[in-house]
Amino acid sequence: MLFILKKTFGGLLLPLPFILVIMAVALVLLWMTRWQKTGKVFFLLSWLLLLLLSIQPVADSLLRPIETGYPTYQVTGHTPVKFVVVLGGGYTYNPDWAPSSNLISNSLPRVTEGIRIYRANPGSKMIFTGAQAMTNPVSSAAVAGKVAQSLGVPDSDIILLDKPRDTHQEALEVKALIADQPFVLVTSANHLPRAMVFFRQQGLHPIPAPANQLAIDSPLNPWERALPQALFLSHSERAWYETLGRLWQWMTSPAPVTK
Repeated sequence: MLFILKKTFGGLLLPLPFILVIMAVALVLLWMTRWQKTGKVFFLLSWLLLLLLSIQPVADSLLRPIETGYPTYQVTGHTPVKFVVVLGGGYTYNPDWAPSSNLISNSLPRVTEGIRIYRANPGSKMIFTGAQAMTNPVSSAAVAGKVAQSLGVPDSDIILLDKPRDTHQEALEVKALIADQPFVLVTSANHLPRAMVFFRQQGLHPIPAPANQLAIDSPLNPWERALPQALFLSHSERAWYETLGRLWQWMTSPAPVTK
């Protein structure tokens, strides 16, 4: 129940639901009260927020500081590892689809980056994490494993941790499985700083491997930078989501494990 409440309340605080709430308040004030000036201010505020959070310069300036904390994993220069841990993300499961189509949004780049690192470490195992969604008969970990198999990873090199429902639980399960053995931690670049804290709190020392970088530094056409787009609103959402997550982590997490 706490997990559902956390996800529901957190979801309402994300940019689009929050802006819609402000718009709803504005409409109520304009149609049902004498607070016309206040209603107009609320409506203008919601319109400006929607505009600014949907354009590339604003959205990516919010997201970039979160994503750039760790460099991309390089094949050379790292000590070989026995495990590549890929954290779960968005997914569905339709057996009639191409396997990779069942990994939504952030999940497919995590899996493909994990496979790249796995192939750079011969003899390693891939660990996929993630529980079942409430209405899905297959876990996030299992779907990611199926995609990895479809891309050439043998079943004998795949380990599924299909009980964890959040990153804290994933860190606990990984520690129970591999203890102090070296491993690479693969997750979205914007999620990696928060994930590293959870794993380090368990006394682990993961090698960070960001995937699914979103904030764009390469050149864009002028109209792509100037026009509001749903894509860039989603970038603002990721920045705000991870900021809320870090705040919640700071409020609820214990001190790191020391040895």
